[in-house]
Amino acid sequence: MSLLITIDTDPDFTPKDAVPAPDRLISGNPFFKTWAQDASKGEKVLTGVWEATPGEHHSIKGTTYEFCHIISGLVEIEEKDGETKTYRAGDSFVMKPGFVGVWRTIETVRKIYICVYE
Repeated sequence: MSLLITIDTDPDFTPKDAVPAPDRLISGNPFFKTWAQDASKGEKVLTGVWEATPGEHHSIKGTTYEFCHIISGLVEIEEKDGETKTYRAGDSFVMKPGFVGVWRTIETVRKIYICVYE
């Protein structure tokens, strides 16, 4: 097993499909696809590609740290009691543990993610 992992931004295997939990959905009918590509440290570090169609939902990180790099699309992320930031292709950001806010997918978005769980 190699310790060098290349993240395929256009994977050819079947993704895991999902929708926001009913209590997190705000508006629209967003649909999520996840192409998990690596799990490390006893599945406490997960890496892959995630896609979402337009819609709006609550984002609550709890104890999770997440790094995101936008491959395509457009999102707005509004932090509770904070500012709203816009991210598009080429942008990267981190949502730290304790983050609470609203994730708005304006144009179908695809991102690389690295999630670190406690």
